[in-house]
Amino acid sequence: MMHRFLGLMMLIAAFGTSAWSQVVTKKVVADKIVAQVGDKIILRSDILNAIADFKRQGAPNVPTECDMVEGQLIQKALVLQAEKDSLPLSEDEIDAALDNQIRGFINAYGSKDALEEIAGRTVYQIKEDFRQSLKERKLADLMRGKILEPIKITPYEVKAFYNKIPKDSLIYYESEIEVSQIVAQPKASKEIEEYVTKQLYEYRRQAESGFKKFEQLAKLNSDDKGTESQGGTLAMNRTSKDFDPTFMQAAFHLKEGQISPVIKSKFGFHIIYMVSRNGDDAIVRHILKIPPVTDEEIKIAINKLDSVRNKITNRIMDFGEAVNKYSDDENSKFNGGFVQARDGGTFINIDALDKDMVALLRNLKVGAVSQPQVYTDERGNKKVRIIYLKSRTEPHRENLKEDYNRIAQRSLEEKKQRALEIWFKEHLPNYYITIDKEFADCKSLADWWKFASK
Repeated sequence: MMHRFLGLMMLIAAFGTSAWSQVVTKKVVADKIVAQVGDKIILRSDILNAIADFKRQGAPNVPTECDMVEGQLIQKALVLQAEKDSLPLSEDEIDAALDNQIRGFINAYGSKDALEEIAGRTVYQIKEDFRQSLKERKLADLMRGKILEPIKITPYEVKAFYNKIPKDSLIYYESEIEVSQIVAQPKASKEIEEYVTKQLYEYRRQAESGFKKFEQLAKLNSDDKGTESQGGTLAMNRTSKDFDPTFMQAAFHLKEGQISPVIKSKFGFHIIYMVSRNGDDAIVRHILKIPPVTDEEIKIAINKLDSVRNKITNRIMDFGEAVNKYSDDENSKFNGGFVQARDGGTFINIDALDKDMVALLRNLKVGAVSQPQVYTDERGNKKVRIIYLKSRTEPHRENLKEDYNRIAQRSLEEKKQRALEIWFKEHLPNYYITIDKEFADCKSLADWWKFASK
């Protein structure tokens, strides 16, 4: 049935963005056409390889063959209409997306050469393998966006949606909070920074002399735990916003085989080795050293936040203003310092917070600002913070007063679902559709069979 359109589109999108393991895994050979929409065919190998990929990735809910055929039929129909409507999708956009996908593959395998060796194909060939499927996913997304963009929700519709939910089926929410923070990053002393710099220059000397390989030095000495096991390998693109600008500039000044002087980024001190470069794309290795901070530097950060707290409690400035002016946390600096939930909202379950913040909240009243707290972040860095408890909800059944935004979002999704169903029912009779008889028992394909060519 078509009521699963949104979920199936998300399934197809998730497969498309995470299927890099197909690059190095032997495909299932089965070139039988199992379905077709217009001139867009679906091969049995498309279905079996997609399911196998979900299994390899340990997906919690592996789709069935019926699910995958339905998802592909939906995508093909959207692609056909996108082409008919001439929705704009440039080759530059496709190339940029492919380049980004290839960078992900290279990051996973450590280098361009390793990827090509394992895949048995050049990077260019791998890109071409993915070009058509990526283009179709993007066209389907554009068409779905065109269908759903006009869909809005009114307060009346939200209330009607809520009123039809059986009272015993209303969601039960545990206590949630809205909490903001101002973070101070203690600065290492000049002497410590000089010591770390000398360490890095010694690693550079060892690598340039051939005494040790750069990759080996990175594995043994780098403080970047995300790349340490890969010998400090990073795939970069000059246009990416994911890298520190100083790091990016230093990397792209290097020629292949060169090692940079010591540079300082927002993460610490680095030396960078250029492995390979192709235009705006590059593979580098780096060694990161984070200068340790002493009790003295931590005390300075505590005093700074204590002063900031006094300004807030004495109403010289509000917490949001203080976040913008004083916080060193880039993740929350520009959203009022809020710790965000996974869905991007500001209400968060206390179980999702780090144990140090939970301890700080234990005796904090709503509207109060905590004393400065020293804590260790996910990178192992010592930092200092103050937090502001904006609100705390009591455990409760879902209701319009406390949970309007959540209810509105679900109501909007239901309305979009209906809009997609209506669109497909109007357009399916216009398409040439075939489905192999082996899928005749798939209940989810019932609406498609109505219009399938006999």
